[in-house]
Amino acid sequence: MTTPFGPQLIGETEKTLQALLVRFLRDTGLTEPQWVTLRLAAQLDAVDATGLAAAVADRAHFPDAAALVDALTDRGLLDRGRLTDAGRDVIETTLARSGRETAPIWQDLPPEDVAAATSVLNEVLVRARRVLSATST
Repeated sequence: MTTPFGPQLIGETEKTLQALLVRFLRDTGLTEPQWVTLRLAAQLDAVDATGLAAAVADRAHFPDAAALVDALTDRGLLDRGRLTDAGRDVIETTLARSGRETAPIWQDLPPEDVAAATSVLNEVLVRARRVLSATST
């Protein structure tokens, strides 16, 4: 049975990919929110700890973003909101394992379908953020 496009399909996809991520993180001792925080630190290399916590709270909607940054700092994976060498190593190792194990999911998708899905999902994200900000005030 094919799930039609909409919240259920996006949710099922996200939950399934999240279950895979949890499997890849098992040996790292990281939680999914900690992983997301590390990944954002890698993308936002020019921020400090406060800026990273703000970005995590904004993008991932984790209410304990500052505590996540603090915990990763205590583990030596972040320093002042930036990745340490150990943090980079965890990301590289985890992404390599993930890439090997999830290659069958992504490898044969037609480029035009990937482009269309990317466009649609980014537009859904923009609209969802707009609705969230309008309803949270």
